[in-house]
Amino acid sequence: MDPTISSPFPERLTEGYRAFLDDRFVREQSRYEQLAESGQTPKIMLIGCCDSRVSPEVIFDASPGEMFVVRNVANLVPPFSPDDQLHGTSAALEYGVQALKVEHIVVLGHGRCGGIRAFADDAQGPLSPGDFIGKWITLIEPAARRSGGRGRNEDFAGYVERLALASVQQSLDNLRTFPCIKILEEKGRLHLHGAYFAVATGTLMVLDPQTGQFIPAVGEMPKKVQTIRCD
Repeated sequence: MDPTISSPFPERLTEGYRAFLDDRFVREQSRYEQLAESGQTPKIMLIGCCDSRVSPEVIFDASPGEMFVVRNVANLVPPFSPDDQLHGTSAALEYGVQALKVEHIVVLGHGRCGGIRAFADDAQGPLSPGDFIGKWITLIEPAARRSGGRGRNEDFAGYVERLALASVQQSLDNLRTFPCIKILEEKGRLHLHGAYFAVATGTLMVLDPQTGQFIPAVGEMPKKVQTIRCD
């Protein structure tokens, strides 16, 4: 097949765009015009996973311009490492903190994460064939150490979810290795948060910095999703 002959643009996206034009864009057109004129000034930066089930803008019902979102495999933050390599997440952090001057950074983990599961399951092998993902998810290693590894009588699914929570905490620690983030947090001008979204139930939990535990973000869930499960 001639690579210069492209396939048609996905019809699902065209249909979605038409729906956007007919509804949301009409309702928020003045907001888009304002953003185009004045630029973005989000107060919140969110680091989430590429997983298609976990869209931060949907979960938090965000309007255009409200959140500066970075997504990567397993919502990982690498430690500060200024070298000649390419660092997409670190570059986004630098821009969000130093240029946009966000006031909050949220690391959002989620249930049933393929990246976390691939790291936890040595027998499964790499998440996908290729050159990059295997190296990337080695960033989970410190979280596995801090979690103590899988318990003797612990089921695999439970360990994967516990590791996902530990990975969020590790990413917060890695954020603090960035000098500008550490300084701004100490001055009270930047605040770091950990959160976890359970895909199956819609439950959002946030990290309590005092106890190190993840607790429900809202006091009462709708009846259909009252059971809190980390999956």
